[in-house]
Amino acid sequence: MPVSQADIDLANRLADAAGAAIRPFYRAAYGLEVKDDASPVTLADKAAEAAMRRLIIAERPMDAIVGEEEEARAGSSNRTWVLDPIDGTRAFISGRPIFGTLIALLVDDWPVLGVIDQPIIQERWVGVVGRGTTLNGVPAKTRVCRELGQALLATTSPALFDDGQLHAFEHLEAETQSTVLGGDCYNYGCLASGHLDVVVEAGLKLHDFAALVPVVEGAGGRMCDWAGDPLHKGSSGEVIAAGDPARIDDILDALGCRGHQH
Repeated sequence: MPVSQADIDLANRLADAAGAAIRPFYRAAYGLEVKDDASPVTLADKAAEAAMRRLIIAERPMDAIVGEEEEARAGSSNRTWVLDPIDGTRAFISGRPIFGTLIALLVDDWPVLGVIDQPIIQERWVGVVGRGTTLNGVPAKTRVCRELGQALLATTSPALFDDGQLHAFEHLEAETQSTVLGGDCYNYGCLASGHLDVVVEAGLKLHDFAALVPVVEGAGGRMCDWAGDPLHKGSSGEVIAAGDPARIDDILDALGCRGHQH
């Protein structure tokens, strides 16, 4: 069993620590900076990641840590904690409670535990390989989607796609019922709870997607890259989440990406 109850308990305490660090900055003076890649970062991002790292170093000194805001920390085990203190910083700075803290545990480079935590409205999805996903301790389930034409599709922003990816996304969008923009990691929680059917993104980094996989798949959905392959540490960052795994082939066909990467 790659994930113990102690791992799950630690992940929950990491989310608690991040939330406690974030809440004082929400709709308050958050100290915005712009990183070299032009993405925003706040004092809340930094404080939340630092709080989580302190806990991991104290309790799991052998494990590696990969986070968005600080340098990676090497480990001597086959386990890596992957942290995104605020996924959706633009939502955070605009006062919208649809950002989240992402916490993943990778074993041999594969995500086996994931947490999506929304610390303002206090919703926490926890997914573990081999167990069902929960939202605040209650089982979360994706919904059936009989055909792509009935699907509610989400993506954070079309501006995050390159020209080829945008062309592919527009093909998919034309075959679905409706599209929701914005949401970052919160979309994947909504998909796990049966409110969305498909989420498609590109350009994600490991800290953006690692935690999502156990949450979505533990709720009955499936995640893969745009070639249909499972997501792991080396994945490209082009991701698909489907609430109904039966729709994956339809999504890949609509994207026109089957069998190759951009």
